[in-house]
Amino acid sequence: MTVPHKPIMILGCTSDAGKSLIVTAICRLLANRGVSVAPFKAQNMSNNAAITEDGLEIGRAQYLQALAAKAKPSVLMNPILLKPSADTFSQVIVNGKVDTEISNMPWMARKKLLWPKVIQSLELLQAQYQQVVIEGAGSPAEINLREGDIVNMSVALACKADVYLVSDIDRGGSFAHLLGTWACLAEEEQKLIKGFVLNKFRGDPKLLGNAMDWLEEKTGIPTVANLPYHRHQLPEEDSFRLGTTWQQGAINVALIYYPYASNMDEFDALIYQDDINLVPVQLNQDLSVFDAVILPGSKNSGKSLHFLQQTGLDKTIKTFAEGGKLVLGICGGLQILGHEIKDPLQLEDGDKSALGLIGLTTTLAPNKATQQRNIDWSGQSIEAYEIHHGESQLLNDAVTPFISDNIGWQQGNIYSSYLHGLFDNAAFYNWFMQQLGAAQNGISWKTHVDKELDKLALMFEQHGWL
Repeated sequence: MTVPHKPIMILGCTSDAGKSLIVTAICRLLANRGVSVAPFKAQNMSNNAAITEDGLEIGRAQYLQALAAKAKPSVLMNPILLKPSADTFSQVIVNGKVDTEISNMPWMARKKLLWPKVIQSLELLQAQYQQVVIEGAGSPAEINLREGDIVNMSVALACKADVYLVSDIDRGGSFAHLLGTWACLAEEEQKLIKGFVLNKFRGDPKLLGNAMDWLEEKTGIPTVANLPYHRHQLPEEDSFRLGTTWQQGAINVALIYYPYASNMDEFDALIYQDDINLVPVQLNQDLSVFDAVILPGSKNSGKSLHFLQQTGLDKTIKTFAEGGKLVLGICGGLQILGHEIKDPLQLEDGDKSALGLIGLTTTLAPNKATQQRNIDWSGQSIEAYEIHHGESQLLNDAVTPFISDNIGWQQGNIYSSYLHGLFDNAAFYNWFMQQLGAAQNGISWKTHVDKELDKLALMFEQHGWL
């Protein structure tokens, strides 16, 4: 029987303050100390998702945090996942499955249905683990959203968590952020805050002067940690590294970064490897200088395709493909490479004529395929996962299976697959690089990530408060 400790909760003054990374660090630190620990985030908004062993969908950040905690990823760790698929619409995943009814409800009307599921998941985790480390979302000072809150102070109050409020000092204005956020909280909420945390600090700590003492005089709350800016190679929660440009003499791969691109963390093995230069492409440009083009997954393939057609990238991609170089489409990218995306139920953006580069047509279906896969490919094991609504059919005999039947296809220099996470496997990475005539230095990205988690935990042990 576990002996539960009071939950630890990490809240931020803003989005991207570093909440997710701090929870990840705490989970690995406590796991390394022999504590039975689990992460929890009541509601996450991200198109970076993962699939548990039992085929349920959770946020990629909570999946990573579970790995950090050396615990089996579970839907209990993220009972509500919001996946944006339009400017004003998100698909709602409840306990790992799409809930169409709640997806179509107004935001503020959802709490009565979702809150019981949040509490049930949290209580089950507390019963199973000694320590639960909770992550908030955005900022608890968003007054306009407090009535419908199921992820920030409502959770803290429900479990009487020890709350730590984090500010990104690299942005500037941290002490104003901390003081202002604290001031926006109700008195009973303020009492739960045990400490302030400065995150992503660069420079000489002496420059902080007596600011932390000043803040404690105003609030009665100490600043318990000043965490340095920590460079890592871990998956991001819901962002992607932009700004990389084409490099002379390098193996340059264009990653088409259209709206609603999803599961972008699966390209980390390309981003951080020295043998390849992955360049996000958002605007129409000459692709002939690249060695390969990748079309990633999409939460709304129709809208992503429309973006390509609006910008002229559709024609540029076709011209590139006609040159005989490798084109790879993953999930939504697979659908875009085909001849047609049929959407009879209006799940996304209606029927679309696609790029026509591979003899496939896709019909979007209400039931989503979500499962982990372990596939033998050319005598080597490939670990991957599926998350897709589409069902694709072959149009001609020129299309042949790629990786495995009914999950990926090839036609000439065009390759496609519904499998996510392929580049995490050394075997697939090496195959891809072989096609480009480049160094085949693939590694197990899963093992690499585990080492990165230990480095993160060490940083927190040196500069944190636990």
